[in-house]
Amino acid sequence: MGKIIAIANQKGGVGKTTTAVNLAAYVGSMGKKVLLCDFDPQGNATSGFGLTERVRRTVYDVITGDLDPSAAVLSTKWCDVLPSDINLAAAEVELATVSGRERRLYEALHQLAPRYDHIFIDCPPSLGVLTINALVACDTVIVPMQCEYYALEGLTQLVSSIRTVKRGMNPKIDIEGIILTMYDGRTNLTIQVAEEIKRFFGEKVYKTVVPRNVRLSEAPSHGMPILAYERTSRGAEAYQAIAEEFLRRNR
Repeated sequence: MGKIIAIANQKGGVGKTTTAVNLAAYVGSMGKKVLLCDFDPQGNATSGFGLTERVRRTVYDVITGDLDPSAAVLSTKWCDVLPSDINLAAAEVELATVSGRERRLYEALHQLAPRYDHIFIDCPPSLGVLTINALVACDTVIVPMQCEYYALEGLTQLVSSIRTVKRGMNPKIDIEGIILTMYDGRTNLTIQVAEEIKRFFGEKVYKTVVPRNVRLSEAPSHGMPILAYERTSRGAEAYQAIAEEFLRRNR
């Protein structure tokens, strides 16, 4: 049974989808069977693999209907992708009065889990019904964090939500790790925030940080993970090291 990891942070613009796409691609390139579930209505993880034109069915059809989840899965040379599009935004409303609505993604991914070593979920930047579905479905959570003051406030809210889910809906959920993104070691604020996060989370903070990198920003517009777009860039080296660290932690 594959391990399910939600990549979550309700604050937007912290490198969440960049982390989801590149971690899935690198772990897949290292010989593991990987599924990336795009659970954000923006569909950026789907377009980040250049799959938008191939999409016929999405995770929306899976969680709001009775579509076999395997019928929506698309393959790439690095990993499989359960795609998303803007229709997923309607699921927040459509599932509002449905019994067991917070377990829809759990049911879908646990059908697929025996086929994979790891399933990553790219969560939306909010704490609504979709993110709660992801937290109920997952075993652990990876939190990408930008080193700025407001990020600490957002992390507090996310930890509170994880505790709530742990008490009532998913007793096994835990924080897998914190990944520091858009890291600029030249600024005092970055260093101070990083030290504060390490003081609170200790060994859960990944040793590898993701630097600000133009190539990382460009890769999604070409529909490629960074290992295909510019594998010698600093961003590519960082995500390769993070993938290696992830696999060491999950031996």
